[in-house]
Amino acid sequence: MKKYFILPLLLVLIVGLSAPLAFSQNTSSVKGVCKDTEGKPIAAAEVEWTGTETGHKYTLKTNNKGEYFSLGIVPGKYNVKLSKDGKEIYHISGFSVGLDEADLDFDLKKEQAAQAAGQGKTPEQIKAEQEQQAKAAKEQNTVKSLNAMLTDARTATTAGDFDKAISILNDANAIDATRDPIWASLADDYRFSAPKQADPDEKKKRYEMAAVDYQKAIDLRKANEQAQKDPENNKKLAGYFNNMGEAYSRDNKLDDAIAAYNQAAQLAPENAASYYFNEGAVLTNAGKVDDAIAAFNKVIAADPNKALAYYWKGINLIGKATVGKDNKMVTPDGTAEAFQKYLQLDPTGPMAQTAKDMLASIGATVETGFGTKKKPAK
Repeated sequence: MKKYFILPLLLVLIVGLSAPLAFSQNTSSVKGVCKDTEGKPIAAAEVEWTGTETGHKYTLKTNNKGEYFSLGIVPGKYNVKLSKDGKEIYHISGFSVGLDEADLDFDLKKEQAAQAAGQGKTPEQIKAEQEQQAKAAKEQNTVKSLNAMLTDARTATTAGDFDKAISILNDANAIDATRDPIWASLADDYRFSAPKQADPDEKKKRYEMAAVDYQKAIDLRKANEQAQKDPENNKKLAGYFNNMGEAYSRDNKLDDAIAAYNQAAQLAPENAASYYFNEGAVLTNAGKVDDAIAAFNKVIAADPNKALAYYWKGINLIGKATVGKDNKMVTPDGTAEAFQKYLQLDPTGPMAQTAKDMLASIGATVETGFGTKKKPAK
């Protein structure tokens, strides 16, 4: 019968990436097509948007088809000027931009025809514009209110008053329950406040609420067409999944936590090493040695220079050590190499001395010259 060493594993506390508290849906996009009096595209023209309320100014260029487009436009009213070679061709005043994509075309042929006939816009056009403006104004007021509430909640969170923050965010959801940043912020506050609960049932409830609200944020963002145009969309979704993974892990729902971390890694491969590391930490703390080793191998594959991944891989490998016939410790292949690699990458790191002690305990050589060239043998 083999004897097994039971060595204490150092537990790590992984702080998940916090989803940004800033309201991410407070900008819009604008687009349009510019045509001259002959109906031909106006290429290389400038469309200048100047906010009448904010003072924000955006200067956009038309392409060969006379098209222009821009993201990141702050909602509000704008005076819009079309210019070519530094000369103004046409302008529109008081155009409203809401959170939905705004379309504003310049068709000088149609405008010229309307002016020649002594006509302005048709009743249908006027009605449509009025409806659009009313919709934009309502949306702008809603966003303004929600952002103010989000700021108040963030202030309460910073002060450690999580219950106040939760109350504010619940009120915000009562106004409009379709904003993923509100749900994600609410989930954050449930997650942050859970460890402070003296009642175990309340602690568990808050972790459960956090997971539920992260899922709501995820579902809303996936269903939001405007969010799909955000180049950071997958990264933001990955952040939600990562934080949901932490909530699940703290609630001892290991399988759900691992699934969430894996989803985060798939959505944002550029940050996969961090998400897989969180997965490895959770599995290490749960005593799932083989699974933890596999997770840290994924970290190393994603980022070969992440030193702590090698350290924790080594720790888990030592957990599988046995005693041979000569009463010497027998460790799995790769144990010494994992600790040596950690020391090579971070020779003065926080786990350097422990790594050296582990190498000594298994009779492996402890390198001392990492980072310096070895002198050639004479």
